Amino acid sequence: MSISYNMFEVRIRLAAIRANYRLLASRGSRLLAVIKADAYGHGLSEVALALSKDGCDSFAVGTVQEGATLREKMDAIGITGRVISLLGPMVPDDHALLWSHQIIPFVGSFRQLEELARQAAKIGKVLPVSLKFDTGMARLGFTLEDVPRLCDRLREAPLVRPVMASSHLATADEPEAQDFVHIQGERFATIVDTLHDAGHQVEANIANSAGILGHPALHHQSQRAGIALYGANPYAGTAWEHLGKGLSPAMEVRTRIAAVHALPKGRCISYGCTYTAERDMRVAIVAAGYADGYSRGLTGSGAQMLIAGRRAPLVGRVCMQLCAVDVTDIPDARAGDWAVLLGGEGTFAIRPEELANWWGTITYEVFCLLGLNRRIYV
Repeated sequence: MSISYNMFEVRIRLAAIRANYRLLASRGSRLLAVIKADAYGHGLSEVALALSKDGCDSFAVGTVQEGATLREKMDAIGITGRVISLLGPMVPDDHALLWSHQIIPFVGSFRQLEELARQAAKIGKVLPVSLKFDTGMARLGFTLEDVPRLCDRLREAPLVRPVMASSHLATADEPEAQDFVHIQGERFATIVDTLHDAGHQVEANIANSAGILGHPALHHQSQRAGIALYGANPYAGTAWEHLGKGLSPAMEVRTRIAAVHALPKGRCISYGCTYTAERDMRVAIVAAGYADGYSRGLTGSGAQMLIAGRRAPLVGRVCMQLCAVDVTDIPDARAGDWAVLLGGEGTFAIRPEELANWWGTITYEVFCLLGLNRRIYV
């Protein structure tokens, strides 16, 4: 028996995101909600609106273009607050948007600073910025050695006004690598002190989700809440896992069973015949595949789904829009029933960290990819 559905859906519990925000806010200083990449697949404007109801007034996006989109939506629905672009201006079209949409950009290079100084002089208006510092990630940002030259250049560009100083921790979610966290923290503290001495009373932030939960000494004046905001524990599977207690995953992903049929012992299933039944089995063909963001890399990983409240192991290769699970021990599984790929109710719910482990990736990627599908807010 088979049935045709187009019912792959991502269900977002905004109440869980709000509860996570309140939990993280209780741990220290002002929270910047990181909602870049469409709020990690949870919905840019929907998450911003939900968090504004709990007093969040600072929203960190990725690109300037994403910030402009958010500002327009905020204005349309009456949300006020700061919009901060973590990447800052990358292309010429970004520059005007910083002023017109009141976006605070991260600025981490002299090239960016010089261009913004030119634009500010041309427009004749102050631009608040966050100075981005590389204290150990070796990606973007000024270094500790750049600070004297940076202070000199800022004196020559009075319309580019630092209101924030930011850096990013590389190993905060690894309890065994805390020495490097301390090194970064010390470098950042030196940078902030030097900026203060030069007359720049910046709001400092370096703590990410793991920093918020595990490093109170690095909280400074504000903190950037990212992955924990969506209910994933940055310390999952480590000795510090207890620090993320109380976080609630906000995303559930489910789809329909397209068919259920017998798979006799000795028969293989799916492309490449990578799986052969070792017993007479009953399999459910599930409407999910790599076109939906459910990775082909889950093949042979031990991945499971939740069907009728019970775990069903994946068998055979994940296809473009279909995959198969073993429902031999779930006799009530039927075509048209829901199969839960992420989330669900009860003790057998599929946790984000679990799916990420099967996938061979991290919860960030799981959320971002699955969140590209049709979302429903519950």
